[in-house]
Amino acid sequence: MAYDYETISVRIEGHVAEILLDRPAALNAFDHAMHIEAKEAFLEVRENRDVRAIVFGGNGQHFSAGGDFGLILRDREDHATRQKMRGEGKKLLAAIAGCPIPVVTALQGQAVGLGATVALCSDAIVAARNAKISDPHVVIGLAAGDGGAVMWPLHTGLLRAKRYLLTGDRLTAQQAYEMGLVTDLVETPEEVLDAARAIARRIAGLPPRAVQLTKEVLNQIFRMRLEELFDNGMAAEMETFVSEDLVEAISAFREKREPVYKGL
Repeated sequence: MAYDYETISVRIEGHVAEILLDRPAALNAFDHAMHIEAKEAFLEVRENRDVRAIVFGGNGQHFSAGGDFGLILRDREDHATRQKMRGEGKKLLAAIAGCPIPVVTALQGQAVGLGATVALCSDAIVAARNAKISDPHVVIGLAAGDGGAVMWPLHTGLLRAKRYLLTGDRLTAQQAYEMGLVTDLVETPEEVLDAARAIARRIAGLPPRAVQLTKEVLNQIFRMRLEELFDNGMAAEMETFVSEDLVEAISAFREKREPVYKGL
């Protein structure tokens, strides 16, 4: 079976598929094409009956830098595009977290914002000890509504989720491991993908129906949280998309200066 994408690479070896974000020059930041293609890749691979585990990673030095600043500034001007993005975001999370096949994420560098959210949709996360994970939506003037409010509390508990979603502070993979955001640590980025493949092969070697039904039961928790929180979270994020503070935050970041916020 051929998989033809512009922003995603897919390969299958034995019973293990690899789905890799493939915009390394852009630090695997999500543009519109990657939103759609990542979702489609998971939906397509799950139809392959030979696949029993999936490795999810990113080509290059980082897993994903999250959202594309240029895209964010363009989308704030177009209501129809923002609404479309809202729908695609929910479909993306559902495609990954709702995949019946276990997903092992390989985190070799940074996972930021939406990058952290999609990583947290998986069933195991292997990270280099000094990799970084963060959701800095609030730092650039956005509500953390595109899944962060769904996924972080599931893994860390509500209080710690609020601590990091309200500040956007970064965690090392070592800290994330201690908080329940990472399941396995390796010493160097070069070891991450092989370690994720080893876990995926271990899962793929087990009775597939037992594995998939176990995931199905556990995923009921995710599905309930997605339905309860995602629409309200994305409504909050869409409201902040048109704020003046978002433009100021991105401008200050690019110009390497202190921002001046007005609460507008």
